[in-house]
Amino acid sequence: MMRVVTAMLPDAHASQDRIFTTQNAVIVLDGASAFVPVEVSPSTYVDTLGRILVDGLTAEPEESLSELLAYAIAESASLLDLQPGASPSSTVAIARRDGSGVDLLVLGDSQIVTPHDVYVDTRIDRFAQAPRAAYRARLEAGHGFDETHRELLKVLQADQSRHRNIDGGYWIAEAVPAAASHAITVRTGPAAPTWLVLATDGAYRPMQHLGLDDWAVIAAQDSAGLYRLLNELNRWEKCEDADGRALPRAKRHDDKSIAVFEC
Repeated sequence: MMRVVTAMLPDAHASQDRIFTTQNAVIVLDGASAFVPVEVSPSTYVDTLGRILVDGLTAEPEESLSELLAYAIAESASLLDLQPGASPSSTVAIARRDGSGVDLLVLGDSQIVTPHDVYVDTRIDRFAQAPRAAYRARLEAGHGFDETHRELLKVLQADQSRHRNIDGGYWIAEAVPAAASHAITVRTGPAAPTWLVLATDGAYRPMQHLGLDDWAVIAAQDSAGLYRLLNELNRWEKCEDADGRALPRAKRHDDKSIAVFEC
């Protein structure tokens, strides 16, 4: 019997993260704004992408996750009138259980943890290394999330945009369906993992920094336990690292989502 337990901070009304479930699958999305101004918000994009993925997983239970994602990206772009390079984007993490194993898909830096492995797509980290190093050094020096920090983030994003969804670059769910074929995919055999944890980077990065990433312990939590964990991360960011000196990051609080999938 599949059990799914989730937690999000903030909730979906104020977050660009989303968690969707079906009878045998979990989807975690982490939306981001377009590099150029567009009328479609990241929240609208992830809502649309997630609903289409849920419909596909339900209607086509044996279709490959990459094919389902490619269709969802294409349909989202069509429905929302989006163009490559002028669209919100999202990381994607999907886990699906069937009678003979588990399928996993990761695109972007949301991650899936099993009892023996961690799956995360870090290709974006190869790009914009200079502005990333610069903003982290300023945070470590105590300058905080000031205007110069925000300008460095703009430079970083402009650099990243030149490498998005092209050969030799990094791939993300946006308006290019072919990105789905570059996702990390895994198929387990009959000895499928008994649990999985899906998490966005806003959750797992501070967890790792604080040594709160004992995934077997996390997999045993109920929803209240997961919310206590996320609240502790927010408390630490606000009260003990408000200027990002200990854990350099783009902003004080990133959206945080985590889903435990007992399969």
